[in-house]
Amino acid sequence: MSTLGKKIADLRKRANYTQEELAEKVGVSSQAVSKWENDLSIPDLPVIINLADVFGVTLDELIRDKGPQTALVDKNIRKPLEQTILRILVNSVEGDKVKVNLPMSLIKAGLKIGMNGNVNVGNVDLSDIDFDQILSLAQEGVIGKLVEVETAEGDLIEIFVE
Repeated sequence: MSTLGKKIADLRKRANYTQEELAEKVGVSSQAVSKWENDLSIPDLPVIINLADVFGVTLDELIRDKGPQTALVDKNIRKPLEQTILRILVNSVEGDKVKVNLPMSLIKAGLKIGMNGNVNVGNVDLSDIDFDQILSLAQEGVIGKLVEVETAEGDLIEIFVE
C-alpha cells in the first residue's frame, strides 16, 4: 500500500522538483512538503487539489490506493477493440508532458501498413515499444497500465489500454 506521502514524493521526483520548488508551486513551506513525504501530516484539501494539478494527475490517482493497475476482462463483458483507447503518457526530464490518446483500431490499422518502429512522442523515442504485443494484449481483454519505463535519462513513459 502506497501512502499519500510516498505518492507525493514519487510524483515530485518524477517531475524533477525539489521540495522547495514544489512548496513554492502549491503555496506552502518546504517543511510542510517534508512532513507530507514522511507521513507526519497530510495537506489540506485545497492543497491536494493544487498538487493534483501541478503533477497532472487526477485526485483519484493521487489519493486512492487502487491495487492492481492491470486486469484481464472476461470476454463476455469486455468492450470491442474499436472502443478501446491506447494512452501514452510521457514526462520528460526537460519538463515536457505529452499525452497521446489513440483508438486501438487506429493502432491496428497502423500496424497493418507497417507502423512499428521509429515512433517518437515529444523528445522521447518509443521505437522499442512492441505495439504488436500491446495490440495482442488488448485483443485478449487486458486493460490498464501495460508499460511503465523510466529511461536512463530520467524520462517516464506509461502506456495504458482503456
